[in-house]
Amino acid sequence: MAFTTLLVEKRDDGIAVITVNRPDKLNALNAVVIGELDAAITELDLDQDVRALIVTGTGEKAFVAGADIAELSKATPIEARALALRGQRVFDRLERFRGPVIAAVNGFALGGGCELALACHVRIASEHARLGTPEVKLGLICGYGGTQRLPRLVGRGRALEILLSGEMVAADEAFRIGLVNRVVGKDALMGEAVSLLKKMLANAPLSLQYTIESVNAGLDMKLADAQDHEATLFGVLCSTADKAEGTSAFLEKRPAKFQGK
Repeated sequence: MAFTTLLVEKRDDGIAVITVNRPDKLNALNAVVIGELDAAITELDLDQDVRALIVTGTGEKAFVAGADIAELSKATPIEARALALRGQRVFDRLERFRGPVIAAVNGFALGGGCELALACHVRIASEHARLGTPEVKLGLICGYGGTQRLPRLVGRGRALEILLSGEMVAADEAFRIGLVNRVVGKDALMGEAVSLLKKMLANAPLSLQYTIESVNAGLDMKLADAQDHEATLFGVLCSTADKAEGTSAFLEKRPAKFQGK
């Protein structure tokens, strides 16, 4: 599929890179970008050659600097709610992607851009990146899941400080509070993301998929229910060829050759 606001690269190592490409608007999200993200994620999730994603933005200034305010300023209450629900659905789809997803935060990740990064499984930031949710400065709140994902990630108190102040969080502070997993130099950002994904992709594909599913589902369950769900997935994996291969390889002291079956 051809895109007008995204660049999609399928590498030969099982990694696909989605780049939001609106440099004149600091890669801001509008209805077209959301729609194309939906299409791209759906297409890549169906492509069995793609096992992991990197999400980033064009240039060094912005990952995604937020929503397109010009578009948002004209939205009626009904239109705004529909826009929020659509964005939430797309970001939920990204969060449920069957393989690991890394946000390579190369600059400003504000508003919807911060929410996009939060929907990814792991966040790696360049040292000059800034993250934040300035919606309160516009008389709004997060609409793409930020008020829910941020406290789950950094805790209620820190999340409320970020959400209520609307101030940006520098990369080093974002790392300290757990908002991002790593901070690297700008020239090392994509290399670090690829390197981490390759370590993950060396493991059994179904194990990666079920780990993501278990974590995502369990966060919305009581602990006992979440542990029961985990046990079910554990049992299912014990029926797979990759489990047989992984345990045999360990006992035989050789590298495992996983096939995702």
